[in-house]
Amino acid sequence: MQELGRLEDLPEAYRAALTEQNLVPLWPSLRAVLPPGKPIPRTRPICWPYQGLRSLLLQAGELTPIEKAERRVLVLANPGHGLEKMQASATIYLGMQLLLPGEWAPAHRHTPNAVRMIVEGDGAYTTVEGEKCPMSRGDLILTPTGLWHEHGHDGDQPVVWLDVLDLPLVYYMEASYVTEGKAQTVTSEANDQAYQRGGVVPTPMFNRAGQPFPMLRYPWVDVRAVLEALALSQPDIEAVQVAYVNPETGADCQKILGFSALMLRPGERLQLPARSCAMVFHQIEGGADVSLEGHQFSLAEADTCCIPGYTPVTLANRSKDHAAFVFIADDAPLQKKLGLYEVRT
Repeated sequence: MQELGRLEDLPEAYRAALTEQNLVPLWPSLRAVLPPGKPIPRTRPICWPYQGLRSLLLQAGELTPIEKAERRVLVLANPGHGLEKMQASATIYLGMQLLLPGEWAPAHRHTPNAVRMIVEGDGAYTTVEGEKCPMSRGDLILTPTGLWHEHGHDGDQPVVWLDVLDLPLVYYMEASYVTEGKAQTVTSEANDQAYQRGGVVPTPMFNRAGQPFPMLRYPWVDVRAVLEALALSQPDIEAVQVAYVNPETGADCQKILGFSALMLRPGERLQLPARSCAMVFHQIEGGADVSLEGHQFSLAEADTCCIPGYTPVTLANRSKDHAAFVFIADDAPLQKKLGLYEVRT
């Protein structure tokens, strides 16, 4: 590929004249923004082991009352983007949030989309637009853009969940903000039971046109059962994986980030091709080894890792006797809408 001119090749007086008028020559930086063949990611492969994180999170509960924190969260930051940027990848924010017994995280709504993957504990709940969603380990709860939500805890043990937001993208677009609110009145319980069986939805379906997110809670007990049934009914399937979708349309459950659950059968080794999107793996049950170019992570339950885009990955279940279950987040829905999504084999 042709070598381009450098900035220092230009006369100093010319460079000063450009700067004076807020102009920048493209050619010295062209290869940086349009590298040959594939992007140069800032996202680094990184793992956040839960046990070390958990002790610091519980210590945060002792040091900072909920009234002083509003949301008591430790952000899982990728050093490739700079810790101050609070990014796990270019588009994904991750945070581990703690709610102690008797606490209430006040109602607000914001422009970034969020989901909660429950890591440990029982007795807590999220109320979204008046719909009360109980939290149990492995459950996925949506808090989409613009919807009021708050968190409460009626149990007796700490509850921890993983927040996954498209905050970096929304912040980059200068569209990120929050609106504070008052405590919500609970008007209904979680509506997940109405969508328990594929192929059927409450009727009349189109009366729900004003609710783009008809299902806000995806119970892990149901998702796990679907994965086990899929593995049993299709033993030759390449990957036992299900996507979290809008049950009325079949589209991704949110518009920017995508979410799925993967079952690794006992002793299974699964090779994933290089995809253009970065991926987050969170271990729900069991243990898995994650291998990629020059890196290997051994995930135990509740561990989380991030893999850059355009990187082939191998997942291996360490157990020969029990299945392992992994939650996956990526920005494939956004990339597909923009026509950027690729799979390289």
